[in-house]
Amino acid sequence: FTQAYLACVTAVDENIGQVIEAVDKSRFKDNTIVIFTSDHGWNMGEKDFLFKNSLWEESARIPFIIRAPKVAQEGMVAEHPISLIDLYPTLVDLCSLEGDNRKNDKGIRLSGFSIRPFLEDPKNGEWQGPNSALTMVYAGPHTGWDPSLQHWTIRSKDWRYIRYNNGEEELYKHD
Repeated sequence: FTQAYLACVTAVDENIGQVIEAVDKSRFKDNTIVIFTSDHGWNMGEKDFLFKNSLWEESARIPFIIRAPKVAQEGMVAEHPISLIDLYPTLVDLCSLEGDNRKNDKGIRLSGFSIRPFLEDPKNGEWQGPNSALTMVYAGPHTGWDPSLQHWTIRSKDWRYIRYNNGEEELYKHD
């Protein structure tokens, strides 16, 4: 299992490298934004748990890598938690797009915040978004889609709080 998982990770790394190399060799190098992200991760035996669908760090955390020429500092890491909901506003900002995501006035604007401040200054960016990221894990078909019956976690820079639908709680300090 572990060997197969690590082979998949290696294959993804190699493919990302091929994409970046192709962009670097093209005339679009200086105006092409590359984003790599995925769904949540896997537990690889931590706490005797395999696979996905846990609220622990290994499963709830996702890769979110952006290469934005003339904006992002190469090789820098922002430690502030963000959410996938921030992807759309980030692309709108980086691409200088205008307009509205709604078809008509009955629609609701998409949420999220541009992560440009973290691309420009990963350590001190002036972020307009929340100080934490919220994650929900579906607790099964018996719960329907009732939010109060799902499992939830909230992750700040240093802490992760988990609340299961049975009322059990866990708190982790990550520093």
